[in-house]
Amino acid sequence: QVQLVESGGGLVQPGGSRRLSCAAVGNIFSIDTMGWYRQAPGKQRELVASITNGGGTSYADSVKGRFTISRDNAEKRVRLQMNSLKPEDTAVYYCNAQAPGLRVYWGQGTQVTVSS
Repeated sequence: QVQLVESGGGLVQPGGSRRLSCAAVGNIFSIDTMGWYRQAPGKQRELVASITNGGGTSYADSVKGRFTISRDNAEKRVRLQMNSLKPEDTAVYYCNAQAPGLRVYWGQGTQVTVSS
């Protein structure tokens, strides 16, 4: 059984910062790509950022220059540092992990609300 345990969501003012963290726990030997997706009310889930096990990163255009994704392979953990947050960043953020054998895991989601 594998779980992705997320933390770090909450309420933040526009222009503020927040860091999300996600750790893979359970019987998982290795992880390929890890990433963060988000889903705002009435919208489809979208990829925010991803990072390969070699450290290659990819970002949605809307967050480039503001968000930074990083990972710790030994801890099987991925983090998302979010700076200069905007109200349009408000969404439920989901951690995602892809493992060998086409296995895909999702976290339970953590709410980030950007509002004054």
